[in-house]
Amino acid sequence: MAKLENWLKTKTDTDKRILAIAEPIADDMGLNIVRIRVMGGKRSTVQIMAERKSDGLMGVDDCANLSRAVSTALEVEDPIKDAYVLEVSSPGLDRPLTDLSDFETYTGYLARLELDRFVEGRKRFRGMIAGIEGDNVEMDLDGEDDRAEIPFAWISEAKLLITDELIAKGQAGKAESKQTE
Repeated sequence: MAKLENWLKTKTDTDKRILAIAEPIADDMGLNIVRIRVMGGKRSTVQIMAERKSDGLMGVDDCANLSRAVSTALEVEDPIKDAYVLEVSSPGLDRPLTDLSDFETYTGYLARLELDRFVEGRKRFRGMIAGIEGDNVEMDLDGEDDRAEIPFAWISEAKLLITDELIAKGQAGKAESKQTE
């Protein structure tokens, strides 16, 4: 399942090369890479979203430390030939869901999924995450009576949607993190 999970973390071959460089560094720092995207423009932006393994948060110091470490490795490996800006951040409240385990962690929260294929005439689904069953995501879809079981391998994009409950969870996590510092 690891390859499928990395598939949601990246989109392009360049993203994958950067993930291969950044992931072991983040792992050594006690961080998980949530997603990597290289976005074009006059100057490319390499966006890395990460979080602490211990509590799912990502402070400013964590971002700065990961940015310095990854920047050094990217200079050596040189996966992007042109100039770029490295941007390291937390995934935020409306975080992308990129690992199957994310759907277990965020059971009971509202999410939006996009599939790589049509199911019952549509690709986009919205509803409450109900957990996982094997390699499937269970969702209580808006406007549906039956629980949907969606193969994780079919998901091309997934993210949490901001709700009052999600905001309260985020605030509680920050307060808890401050108490342990």
